[in-house]
Amino acid sequence: MHEPTFSSLNFQLLLHHHHLPMAFPLLLLLFLFSFLSQTTVSLPTSTFNDEVLTLILLKTSLQDPLSSLSSWNDDDQLPCTWLHVQCDPSTSKVISLSLDSLSLSGHLPHGLQSLQSLHSLSLSHNNFSGDLPSHLSLLPSLTSLNLSHNRFSGRIPDTFNNIFRLRSLDLSSNSISGPIPESLFSGGLCSSLRYLSLSDNLLEGSLPITLPQCDFLLHLNVSGNHLSGSPDGVWKLTRLRVLDISDNSFSGAVPEIISNVHNLKTLRLRKNGFSGEIPQSIGMCQHLSMLDLADNSFSGQIPNSLGFLSSLSYFSLMNNKIADSFPYWIGNLSLLKHLDLSNNEFTGSIPESLGSLKSLNYLSFSENMLTGFIPASLGGCSELVELRLRANKLNGSIPQGIFNLGLQLLDLSSNRLTGLIPPTSTKFSESLQLLDLSDNELFGSIPEDMALYFNLRYLNLSSNALRTRLPPELGSFRNLSVLDLRNSGIYGNVPGDLCDSSSLSVLQLDGNFLVGSIPAEIGKCSSLYLLSLSHNGFTGSIPVEISKLMKLKILNLEFNNLTGEIPQQLGTLENLLAVNISHNRLVGRLPAGGVFQSLDKSAMDGNLGICSPLLSEPCKMNVPKPLVLNPNAYPQGNGGSGDVSEPAPIPKSKHRQFLSISAIIAILAALFIVLGVLVVTLLNISARRRIGLLENALESICSSSTKSSGPAVGKTVIFTPRTNRKTEDMVVGAETLLAKATEISRGVFGTMYKAPIGEGRMVAIKKLITSNIIQFNDDFDREVRILAKANHLNVLPLKGYYWTPQLQLLIFDYIQNGSLHTWLHERSETMPQLSWPNRFKITIGTAKGLAYLHQSFRPPIIHYNIKSSNILLEEDFNPKIADFGLARLLPKFDKHVISSRFQSGMGYMAPELACQSLRINEKCDVYGFGVLILELVTGRKAVEYGEDDVVILIDQVRSLLEQGNALDCVDQSMGEFPEEEVLPVMKLGLVCTSQIPSSRPSMAEVVQILQVIKTPVLD
Repeated sequence: MHEPTFSSLNFQLLLHHHHLPMAFPLLLLLFLFSFLSQTTVSLPTSTFNDEVLTLILLKTSLQDPLSSLSSWNDDDQLPCTWLHVQCDPSTSKVISLSLDSLSLSGHLPHGLQSLQSLHSLSLSHNNFSGDLPSHLSLLPSLTSLNLSHNRFSGRIPDTFNNIFRLRSLDLSSNSISGPIPESLFSGGLCSSLRYLSLSDNLLEGSLPITLPQCDFLLHLNVSGNHLSGSPDGVWKLTRLRVLDISDNSFSGAVPEIISNVHNLKTLRLRKNGFSGEIPQSIGMCQHLSMLDLADNSFSGQIPNSLGFLSSLSYFSLMNNKIADSFPYWIGNLSLLKHLDLSNNEFTGSIPESLGSLKSLNYLSFSENMLTGFIPASLGGCSELVELRLRANKLNGSIPQGIFNLGLQLLDLSSNRLTGLIPPTSTKFSESLQLLDLSDNELFGSIPEDMALYFNLRYLNLSSNALRTRLPPELGSFRNLSVLDLRNSGIYGNVPGDLCDSSSLSVLQLDGNFLVGSIPAEIGKCSSLYLLSLSHNGFTGSIPVEISKLMKLKILNLEFNNLTGEIPQQLGTLENLLAVNISHNRLVGRLPAGGVFQSLDKSAMDGNLGICSPLLSEPCKMNVPKPLVLNPNAYPQGNGGSGDVSEPAPIPKSKHRQFLSISAIIAILAALFIVLGVLVVTLLNISARRRIGLLENALESICSSSTKSSGPAVGKTVIFTPRTNRKTEDMVVGAETLLAKATEISRGVFGTMYKAPIGEGRMVAIKKLITSNIIQFNDDFDREVRILAKANHLNVLPLKGYYWTPQLQLLIFDYIQNGSLHTWLHERSETMPQLSWPNRFKITIGTAKGLAYLHQSFRPPIIHYNIKSSNILLEEDFNPKIADFGLARLLPKFDKHVISSRFQSGMGYMAPELACQSLRINEKCDVYGFGVLILELVTGRKAVEYGEDDVVILIDQVRSLLEQGNALDCVDQSMGEFPEEEVLPVMKLGLVCTSQIPSSRPSMAEVVQILQVIKTPVLD
């Protein structure tokens, strides 16, 4: 029997650097397996391939939940038959490794450099993590490297510039941070690189000045980062075909030298801070097919030279400041498919020449100042899918040709259109999903053929002068989700088959001339969450079938002629937040459960006799009168005939018993009142003592935390344009900056200052309390970078930080308009009162910001300290959430530590923060937001201290609401306000402050409810 041997086994890979410990067990296993398998039979000698070993090591280091690499067998002599591996037929060497979308995870091991013939390496759409592997620069034949859509972090290795043959590099959609290294474009890489994508990462700083050395670059995408400054270098890359620098913080003007990049096909500058006029020379980029300048601050006029871009298929200027007459030459761009000029200041009329754009599928001129007719020639845009012309000053009738197109969305709302709604075509009815003709002057009937709109999801014809009946075919809308016919002159009965479609979620028929009873079939609308039938002439009783609408949140039935009692079953609707049944002819008891127990007086006023202590009208029960028999009409005792002329007298004992019961009830009521007063007084005294102790503790923490020594070594990270200061100079610079700073406020994590940085600009600097803050720079850096990823309209962005062991600063934009606390409670005489529209804007904006922090991060970013002083207001009263997620900077993420740090938020703090048995999650932010709602509605502080007691806002509002005096809570200083908005918002605040976390809605649900309260909108 032959001795088992491994012939020609190459140990080069196993002995490479420090990877012997990982490779040696595999080698030992292979040896044992070979030895044990050769007991009596001699096996031929085989060669163990280096590349097989390399790939097997790669496989063993990864998690492969789908077993995608199951064909990789260490018994094979070559890997060329394995899935996802390609070899050169002549040399049997691996030339391509493609592991895209296989759900693989783990870190890439060293050793891949042994694949010396590898040309293409693609690992995209997986879950690889860790730093970008620098050893990939040792692959001499690599021409394509794709690591996109993973979780790689850290910085781009300087060694990547040594991959001399690399033509395509894609690192997009990872968590790569830091600046783009200057060296990346100063080595041999630039001589071959054609494609570079670094999009959707956390890169910061400006573009490297060495970038123009890559003069062979054809595709550059750095979108979705935190890059800033002026991107001057890109205009020197004369061979570029695609340039995408969108969704960053670039600023300045686009220079006329853009004409140097005359081969451009795609130019995307969306969502930056570019300003000034659009350069005339952009018209010399004759090959442009996509031009996206949206969401900037471009002003002036559109250069006529753009009319020469005959290849243009996508053109967007939305959300800029262009003040120009409508460009007539747009109709000459015959290849246009997407045209968006919305939210500018365009004037004039829409030219008939647009009808020549036969390829157009998206057209939006919304929110401008356009006048005149809608051109009938638009009916010639046969490929049009979305047409948006809302919020202009267009007049005339709707062209019939538009209703012959295959549109999916048509929005002509908020204009001055007149005439009839055109009849539909088969093509239009089969494709349309959203139709909004609201807020015009249309008249006539709703076309009967509208019943053919089988795919319609949103129909809004409100605020017109239709003067028509509800078509019985409404039940044919199988997919309809929103039906809004408010104030449209609709009369007659509501058809019973309205709810044959169970998809309806919003039904608004307010302000019409509808009569008859509310159909019992309304109970079939199982998806309904808003039912509003107010200001009509409905009669009969409220149908009990409404109690089947388990998703219902808002029910408005006010100003009708409804009679009878309110069905008791409506009290079982647990999701119901707001009800208004005022000004009807209702009688009897309110339902015993749900929102009916907290209805205020205004929601019940003006009825015949609802039984409620809040109403002054007499209580009337809608029950049959009892049958009363005269006892003297029959023979009485001993068989004698009694006197039938007079009724038997009422015994005096019964009269006395009635008085005794009344007296007992009165005495018991008095006792309960006295006990209630005593309990409230004791609780107030106890609360004052606890709050006083907390204030003293907080004062001692703050005073002790202000002691600090001079910093020794500093590190600065700026997410906005980098300064020219050196790192070693920043210690003095930071101290100098603070010396010139003015204190704005003090909080649980430190003191906020405003400081000048030159050229009249100001920044806000938060000097953190060093005590209990992470003391290791790497940990601090990691947590702060996570917070810096927050990018939302209603979240104050973190612009940078400065760190030494003794001094930590966070840098933000300075918001000139101050905090919500200032506007509500410390308003100066020169500051106007906050109106209800602004308060609602602050409410929904804050809700959206919190929903973003909770939903867009895993684990979610929890604020823990929502209060009015942490809501900053821009000049247009758009709210910015500040101080979010700072609890992440605590070295021990413990709720008792958090609770002690946030006692300054007394009145906002969720009860679970002080309860060891309850799990803390984002619902504690919902509680604080609920208090914030009540603060906005009432104008009162969360906790107010009187001479003898402490008033907790939540308790005060809940008490007044239960007494039916909800309007007494509302801040009268804001002037006129719509009760139909204020009261549901107030009740939502109380729902958010439930003592049980699971009973509170999520912030995403809060946003949806607020949108329903304001105006139902289909996304």
